[in-house]
Amino acid sequence: MGWEAIVTILVVGLILYGMGKNVATPDALFLGGVAVLMSFSLLSERFPSPREMAAAFGNEGLLTVAALFVVAAGLTETGALARVTERLLGRPKSPVVAQIRTFVPVAGLSAFLNNTPVVAMFIPIVQEWCRRNRISPSKIFIPISYAAVLGGMCTLIGTSTNLVVKGLMDELRKTDPTIPEIGMFTLTPIGVTAMIVGGVFVVIAAPRLLPDRKPASEEFANPREFTVEMMVESSSPVDGISIEAANLRSLPGLFLIEIQREEETIVAVGPDEILRGGDRLIFAGIVESIVDLQRIRGLVPATNQVFKLGDPKRMRCLIEAVVSTTSPLVDKSIRQARFRNRYDAAVIAVHRNGQRLKGKLGDIVIRAGDTLLLEAHNRFLERHRNDQDFLLVSRVSGSEPRRHDRSGIALTILALMVAGMSFESVTRISVFNMALLAAGAMVATRCLSLTKARQSLDLPTLLAIGASFGVGRAMDTTGAADAMAAAILSPIDPAATWAPIASLAGVYLATLLFTEVATNNAAAALAFPIALGV
Repeated sequence: MGWEAIVTILVVGLILYGMGKNVATPDALFLGGVAVLMSFSLLSERFPSPREMAAAFGNEGLLTVAALFVVAAGLTETGALARVTERLLGRPKSPVVAQIRTFVPVAGLSAFLNNTPVVAMFIPIVQEWCRRNRISPSKIFIPISYAAVLGGMCTLIGTSTNLVVKGLMDELRKTDPTIPEIGMFTLTPIGVTAMIVGGVFVVIAAPRLLPDRKPASEEFANPREFTVEMMVESSSPVDGISIEAANLRSLPGLFLIEIQREEETIVAVGPDEILRGGDRLIFAGIVESIVDLQRIRGLVPATNQVFKLGDPKRMRCLIEAVVSTTSPLVDKSIRQARFRNRYDAAVIAVHRNGQRLKGKLGDIVIRAGDTLLLEAHNRFLERHRNDQDFLLVSRVSGSEPRRHDRSGIALTILALMVAGMSFESVTRISVFNMALLAAGAMVATRCLSLTKARQSLDLPTLLAIGASFGVGRAMDTTGAADAMAAAILSPIDPAATWAPIASLAGVYLATLLFTEVATNNAAAALAFPIALGV
């Protein structure tokens, strides 16, 4: 083993040690490793040149992962994912049932989308679902992560790891036509088997190993309550169903005070009360639950001021504003203050020192210190952040409206993408090309804006994948991969009947070692040269 291989192994070891000790982020450590190895090309031609290292960032697998981030963002922005999963998740009676119900849809979706965006999409959905069903999220999040990993093993595009290996094999096939090609479902038999075994283990072990932690909001005895008024849209999904069926009694920290129906006021509302189009529902609840109300299809803010705002709904968000003592709003009702005309924003809820305010929202008289929950454009923050009318102005996280009218389009794009990738040999359109077309279709059909598409790209993950390609390339050219492969197989007798199994087990354990201390993507790029050596 030459000095070049020793240097490469030391650099890789330092990268893995740094990630294990959280010295820096994976992308920073891998980019640092690339810089060091590239510098050694001045001393030996066995190290990859700067041009070869830069070429690693143009790998087709890496670019496919980037496109899939945009596709996943389109599914999130339209609420298409929530629309499907709400029916699958249902109302579990125990944490074990909840884990099974979440495992199946996460693993199924992860088979066709990258693990990272799938988990990112499911976290807010599961948080909301856990709040409604009073289940500790700490019992669900780790199983979700394992479900995404196991589901991603089932297809070619399920995880960037598979795409990374495919990209490397495609490059090698240019010089060696005997190397097999990985198709969309080549890995399915092994992947499904592993997913079933892993799923059984998670269901058995998770209840015993995972803690039961309560969300921070439940630890406080007196959370801030807002009074908010919502209206049932006619012919909407909630028109004609009961309060219970509409999930309006399952949101924690939310209480339905009364229903105003034409000239009738219904108090002490029971779970079997049937909702009708035009009903005005008055709630008292915490801001997180009000955000959930905004996402229920068929419920809209009862104040008509929301519909008079000039900006499209997709460009708005929820903002909290605390009224100052010098504000001209003090001692005026929301209607009298002409809030929308003055601030280009609509008041949809009011909080006052823990009091449960009664009556219609427009008739509430504003007091100094009241916290107003507003629906407005993002520019409201910049305009009034230092305004003397308000003591504090802040944006409510995760309050951007979903484009529910585009959810069907987003699901159709996903289905066409999966179908196209499944029949790549027939369509002659590559996986990368199909993913890029799907990402472009999400933007073209306004399932998400171009700005949101850019923001969906997880740059640290993409940099880590690209840099790990360069490190893997150095392991191959310097002989480090061959040396590690020889070390793994040295105790094995090539003539033994169990030698192939032992070889595969050695490669698997080496890959597993990398996976435990690095990302799945880095594991693929680093372990692949070792597998070639075997």
